[in-house]
Amino acid sequence: MGRAILAAIFWLVAAVTGCTGVPEGLEPVSEFEPHCYMGRWYEIARLNHSFERDLNNVSATYTRKANGDIQVKNRGFDTKIGRWKEIEGHARFLVDETVGSLKVSFFGPFYGGYHIIALDRQHYTYAAVTGPSRSYFWILSRNRTLDESIYNKLVAQAVAWGFDTNQLIRVEHNLPGQ
Repeated sequence: MGRAILAAIFWLVAAVTGCTGVPEGLEPVSEFEPHCYMGRWYEIARLNHSFERDLNNVSATYTRKANGDIQVKNRGFDTKIGRWKEIEGHARFLVDETVGSLKVSFFGPFYGGYHIIALDRQHYTYAAVTGPSRSYFWILSRNRTLDESIYNKLVAQAVAWGFDTNQLIRVEHNLPGQ
């Protein structure tokens, strides 16, 4: 019985920590400046996942907390039920604050990876983010739209990184009050 409990704990820890890693061959941005990343970001495109299914007008707002953690507030309009949905969580840096690699939790002790793999280094106006595998990918912008040439550049880079960009969903931003 003792071995079964230890095995269960081992697999639980492995599952939880395994969800925060960076996909093989990708590097999070370095020389990251967290204070420049804080604020609202609009989701321009994403790979589909059940937790965002039927959502448009999606945004994420990042706020630094007194303890150094980052408060995360995600918001989107559910087109199927006709109302806004919000969820709040928190994030912590995996390495240190100069590397754009964090773990994010919306549900207790369970974390997922949040790795910034492309970034407008000068003005922090756009970013590309992945999770723990190549099935997670987002293109974010400080504005509800993104210049098409920048979008195309990020998509081309995503293809080179091995993401299935044929599955990208362009996110609509057509409602006021975001």
